[in-house]
Amino acid sequence: MKSKTNPILEDLWRTKDDLAREAGGDVRRLCENTRRWATANPHSRPVVNNATELRSWLARQEEAEVLSVREDPPPNDNA
Repeated sequence: MKSKTNPILEDLWRTKDDLAREAGGDVRRLCENTRRWATANPHSRPVVNNATELRSWLARQEEAEVLSVREDPPPNDNA
């Protein structure tokens, strides 16, 4: 039986293998490298720790979108 490939999983495994190789197979060094990278490359997006936080964040985003006022009207394609 032929197994199906999943490109996302293949990319994830390749990345894992690359990071492990860079750390010489040492888990502590891998974690240290990861912490160093995270410090050097901060992100500005919110961090959610569970599904409840994610739902709450999404609800706030939807509410903000509904309440936002556009300065310019949408383009009129029929003109």
